[in-house]
Amino acid sequence: MTDNIPLQPVRHKKRHDNKRRDGCCPWSRCCGGGDFRPRTVWLGHPEKREQRYPRNVINNQKYNFFTFLPGVLFNQFKYFFNLYFLLLACSQFVNELRLGALYTYWVPLGFVLIITIVREAVEEVRCFLRDKEVNSQIYSKLSTRGTVKVKSSGIQVGDLIIVEKNQRVPADMIFLRTSERNGSCFLRTDQLDGETDWKLRLPVACTQRLPTAADLLQIRSFVYAEEPNIDIHNFIGTFTREDGDPPVNESLSIENTLWASTVIASGTVVGVVIYTGKELRSVMNTSNPRHKIGLFDLEVNCLTKILFGALVVVSLVMVALQHFAGRWYLQIFRFLLLFSNIVPISLRVNLDMGKMVFSWMIKKDSKIPGTVVRASTIPEQLGRISYLLTDKTGTLTQNEMVFRRLHLGTVAYGMDSMDEVQSHVFSAYTQPPQDLQASRAPGATKVRKTISSRVHEAVKAIALVHNVTPVYEANGVTDQAEAEQHYEDTCRVYQASSPDEVSLVQWTESVGLTLVGRDQSSMQLRTPSGQILNFTILQIFPFTYESKRMGIIVRDESTGEITFYMKGADVVMAGIVQYNDWLEEECGNMAREGLRVLVVAKKSLTEEQYQDFEARYVQAKLSVHDRSLKVATVIESLEMEMELLCLTGVEDQLQADVRPTLEILRNAGIKVWMLTGDKLETATCTAKNAHLVTRNQDIHVFRPQQFLETEDNGWHHMKNRHLVPCGSQRHLD
Repeated sequence: MTDNIPLQPVRHKKRHDNKRRDGCCPWSRCCGGGDFRPRTVWLGHPEKREQRYPRNVINNQKYNFFTFLPGVLFNQFKYFFNLYFLLLACSQFVNELRLGALYTYWVPLGFVLIITIVREAVEEVRCFLRDKEVNSQIYSKLSTRGTVKVKSSGIQVGDLIIVEKNQRVPADMIFLRTSERNGSCFLRTDQLDGETDWKLRLPVACTQRLPTAADLLQIRSFVYAEEPNIDIHNFIGTFTREDGDPPVNESLSIENTLWASTVIASGTVVGVVIYTGKELRSVMNTSNPRHKIGLFDLEVNCLTKILFGALVVVSLVMVALQHFAGRWYLQIFRFLLLFSNIVPISLRVNLDMGKMVFSWMIKKDSKIPGTVVRASTIPEQLGRISYLLTDKTGTLTQNEMVFRRLHLGTVAYGMDSMDEVQSHVFSAYTQPPQDLQASRAPGATKVRKTISSRVHEAVKAIALVHNVTPVYEANGVTDQAEAEQHYEDTCRVYQASSPDEVSLVQWTESVGLTLVGRDQSSMQLRTPSGQILNFTILQIFPFTYESKRMGIIVRDESTGEITFYMKGADVVMAGIVQYNDWLEEECGNMAREGLRVLVVAKKSLTEEQYQDFEARYVQAKLSVHDRSLKVATVIESLEMEMELLCLTGVEDQLQADVRPTLEILRNAGIKVWMLTGDKLETATCTAKNAHLVTRNQDIHVFRPQQFLETEDNGWHHMKNRHLVPCGSQRHLD
């Protein structure tokens, strides 16, 4: 059903200084479209709502029953090209200006208008049917009468909705429970943000511990949610259970949300609705439907104005040759009508008929099956494309990562030397216990560490610092009991929000350290000898585009050691790890080979240090105001003088036939721009491999510039970006 979702999100942020979004009418406040305010939502009790909220209805139509005809006529006659023929037809009602029968002017104009009205009506009906399909989808709702069925349009704020696997999320919700034994789920968000990576979501810990989903109606609890806004990457809220002793308070972030228009990729989830209708994140990021007109129509409109100006000049000349005798002003209008065929009305008919034929041919083209023409007014624009903006990951590349390089500073391991890494990992877990304990001793210095122990620490860190979940499937059915008891390798599948992390975990499995189990609070690794290592997950700091790093704090159950592991981009990790003289150089070398580089580091914590951090971290997460800043400040207190373990390099292989495709586009005169957030060296290498630029072309690098935000002149803060013109092609990093 994801392909039928009619939402077209706008990727850039809009300014909402007054925190108010214009409603559909002056009475929008009565419809629930007034000022946006924070809200308190009681679980399963929509009748306790503090204010009226909009209906959970998706509407992407440009017109309604009353505005359709006036709106279509206005959009047609607001351009001079169509207005010109309307004025010609209306002039024939004046006896002094009539040159022939009325039908010679009104029949062609009426034919054009009928075609336009029918075309717009067909598109509106199609849009209505798509909206109706989305609004009529059936979902299960928890109520005091048990599980009842409800349409998407009937969902209200406060309802407890059950969403099955591969089902679209109908409204913005807080994630309360999941059927997955690991206590998490994954979302597909490509219909919301365009990203193909799955997103990990975690339920509220208090509600996940309840025996059954029906118990959600038996507890007295509510969610405090911030006011609706367009930011799909952040959320601030709290969950409170009042009937507990003592009352339970949990902070809510983006990890606990299920935004509308996303799709559940694993398990069955239960959520409480907090936003509906016009207040949905996806709807607020969608521009209002508008009438689209192509560049060709604008050019014809401009030429019509020029020709009309020529008609006026010719008419004046003709009247001047008669010395402006008699009623010369009427003669000017008559000459205008006589020469009006210079702009034939048949041109308007041919344009509309041609667009309809183009649209039909696009839909019936066997080389692009499944293509749907949403706007039949601009099909010719496809032939006028001169610039193509393409993402790198997942577009030019397959977004399927392959591990290529492990670098420890003094030694590097490639694909041809991974057997050495495997032997080091094997020896680390098969040496005598006293030797292994000595290598783990806190007093061990860098000088005393052997290559074997360094490789072991690096592999262990890579196997722990991620959000990958192993899932065991037998005959297509997930079997968690098999996962917990036997850890069958042939049935194991890794789920993660990023293919980078899957490739890293698959590599650690290939060298002997296998991730065999994980839930919200624990992780299990299997050594080459078959021993199971148990780790307790104390805290997880997920990756964000702002921080460019992710971290995890785990406790080794066998030794009780608490370790903080972190991985991230070199630009941020360089200021976090201890001083070294090889990080920047080696990152540049690996990037020039086209590899995506991650820096891995660790820091050992005492029990007292962790308890102090946890107290400050929990307090910061419960803050409603400036939560992100306070949480980041607490986390940064740990991110100091971390021990640099290794660098990892993964390769994202090119898509099939990407080179000839880019060559065909180049020969067609289309300028291709590649957009990426990778390092400049990585992006340059990928551009050359994909033949976006040729080997003999020069690459000019414009150093990043900083633009500061000032309220007076309206400038906004721009992050550093690299612009690399490459001959006739260009690449933006």
